[in-house]
Amino acid sequence: MEKISDNNKRVAKNTIMLYCRMFIMVLVTLYTSRVVLQTLGVDDYGIYNVVGGIVSMMGIVNSALVIATQRFIMYELGKGNQEQLGKIFSSSFICFSLLSVIIFILAETIGLWFLNSKMVIPADRLIAANWVYQFSILACLNTLLVNPYNACIIAHEKMDVYAYVSILEVVLKLIVVYLLLIIPYDRLIVYGALILFCQALITMVYRIYCIKHFNECRVKFHKDMSLYKKMFSFTGWNLLGSLANLLQTQGLNILLNLFFSPAVNASRGIANQVNGTVSNFFNNFLTAVRPQIIKYYSIGDTEKLYKLINRSSRFSYYLILLVSMPIIIKAPFLLDLWLGIVPDYAVQFTRLIVVITAVDAISNPLMTLAQANGNIKMYSIVTGSILLTIVPISYVVLRLGGSPSSVFVVALFVAVSCLISRMLILKRIVNFDVLGFAKNALAPIVLVTIISSLLPLYMKIYFDNESFKMFIVISAICLFSTMISSFLLGMSKYERGKVLGMIHIDRILRKKK
Repeated sequence: MEKISDNNKRVAKNTIMLYCRMFIMVLVTLYTSRVVLQTLGVDDYGIYNVVGGIVSMMGIVNSALVIATQRFIMYELGKGNQEQLGKIFSSSFICFSLLSVIIFILAETIGLWFLNSKMVIPADRLIAANWVYQFSILACLNTLLVNPYNACIIAHEKMDVYAYVSILEVVLKLIVVYLLLIIPYDRLIVYGALILFCQALITMVYRIYCIKHFNECRVKFHKDMSLYKKMFSFTGWNLLGSLANLLQTQGLNILLNLFFSPAVNASRGIANQVNGTVSNFFNNFLTAVRPQIIKYYSIGDTEKLYKLINRSSRFSYYLILLVSMPIIIKAPFLLDLWLGIVPDYAVQFTRLIVVITAVDAISNPLMTLAQANGNIKMYSIVTGSILLTIVPISYVVLRLGGSPSSVFVVALFVAVSCLISRMLILKRIVNFDVLGFAKNALAPIVLVTIISSLLPLYMKIYFDNESFKMFIVISAICLFSTMISSFLLGMSKYERGKVLGMIHIDRILRKKK
């Protein structure tokens, strides 16, 4: 049997560990979300989501700096430059520390004013909203200072750490739900405080692990201004994309609050919960693959790089399709079964957000390639400018009488536009093979989507009812049709052989046990 390369083994191992983590987190999140919604109520749940969104708006530089840190650490790991790794970590930690000070000042001035003057919050819940706002600020600062450590974990491909820490995270979430039910105080305030405590504990664990296992994770001040310049240049141009992504999430959340009510934000929160679960199916895979993309680029292995990108886009989408098709077809029944209380628009929001995520799954490997190159000025200007149109276009649509769901239709159109623009820009900056990507990634994706959806849609139209039995039947048909279509139509002969080989290996291992 053909020997599997070390890189493939590493990607496979890391992917498995990340998926083990995901399944544990999904089960607990589904349970805790239901309890939290029922305990807080629709309005308080909506308030929590929109207040947290204001703080996220303050941290727009954060995600850009995270991407910059990961990129530089992965790049130097590919080259094996240990001394430079230490400088990059220290520089990133200093940058995050300065950023935390700036965000704190903005949050306690502009953000606080916006919360109390512009947000649609019932008068009797304004005090609780302010408490949650302060907890969210502290949580944001806590996240900022742990980001360099998390970047090191991902760069070193120690994905098992996330799987192990997830056990602690699961226990803490269950404790939060229990305490929320028994503590005789304002439950919205209690929930915000408990979530802050849990996050602080988890981030402390990550920090201790990194300091103990990675030599570069010790902050040392240095005067290498050229490195600071490179990082800030990369961050600055990447900031445009980060701002746009933030507007797509929290910006739309605030926009919905301004035009409607906290109840609509609750629907958005529910849809985001579902989407978070769906996103994990490709994010875990991409987290394992991303270091390999950057390392292939750093050593100039173009052939393996483009094959990996094409494969990553396809497999990411197949993973999304696997779980999203049952959700889209049976969303009303699924949400009712899960929540008991289904806020208005939750079904429409869930369906549209999942479709947007599927498009983003195709784009993500392309984004990683652009970041690996480092020269992202043109890429960020074009894609960022397109994404920034989401909020103003959505505002106009809502002013013209559009429904809450219309903002997600706008977001979907923009996501497709960005996918096309990313391919064309990468063609110019790294000579990306656009036709090859269209043939080897997009064409199989379209074919698999059409073929895999035929039987589930037929069952939905002619045999569907709201029974649990029919939900199981349609879900099983969705999974079966997607897996068969992906295997037969969405993979190359080489990839099908690898899948069958992995199954064969798994059987041998089970027999040995």
